[in-house]
Amino acid sequence: MSDLVVALGLVLVIEGVLYAAFPSGLKRMMEQALGTPDATLRAGGLAAAATGLFIVWLVRG
Repeated sequence: MSDLVVALGLVLVIEGVLYAAFPSGLKRMMEQALGTPDATLRAGGLAAAATGLFIVWLVRG
């Protein structure tokens, strides 16, 4: 359980640093995401989740 909390904390740190360092760039990315079809966003999200799961499996295995 503590690993999950640490992982969530790291996600927040990474997102916070990105928002602090590149606020205008992230706003542009969000605007572009609004014009992206749902299926494309879904596929990208699934690919990112699968990649993350694979990395965790490699590190923990």
